[in-house]
Amino acid sequence: MSTWKTRGLRGSTLEELINRTNEKYMENELALMQKIPTPITPIRIDKEHRHITLAYFDQKSTVDYIGAVQGIPVCFDAKECAADTFALQNIHEHQVGFMERFEGQGGISFLLIYYSHRNLFYYLTLQQLLVFWKRAKEGGRKSFRFEELDPQYCLPKKQGVLVPYLDMLQKDLQSREEKIDR
Repeated sequence: MSTWKTRGLRGSTLEELINRTNEKYMENELALMQKIPTPITPIRIDKEHRHITLAYFDQKSTVDYIGAVQGIPVCFDAKECAADTFALQNIHEHQVGFMERFEGQGGISFLLIYYSHRNLFYYLTLQQLLVFWKRAKEGGRKSFRFEELDPQYCLPKKQGVLVPYLDMLQKDLQSREEKIDR
């Protein structure tokens, strides 16, 4: 009997939690979000078990999810972090560019980061990501620390919703409106 070693909510489990959240939001007519598959070309297929054993990525992916929340275009990428330091190398330049262009068209872009060692989800606004991104491009830190983040954007625990990011999206929208009103 072999032992199975877990590494927290890695990739597909994190994705599954977000997918189930999106289903709940759709059922309640709050949002319509779709997972964007990463385009791949299979190289080797195990025909007996009917699964791909070797493949390569066709092109650079953009973000993990795209859709609309109450008429507002929204896109986001989901990342996992097992420490208090998040390396910016986990985000690709083409992804940041896509999110900037998406917002340029009137949409909202953000990252959902799962800090597995804290069992905490964090909503990172594109504006805050760009502060860290610019710092790195100018020769500064190539990462950001948990302590640098605004604690108001930690996702609350909420009954019935696994990853309640709509609360933070609302906070993000309110913050943007306040900046316009100033």
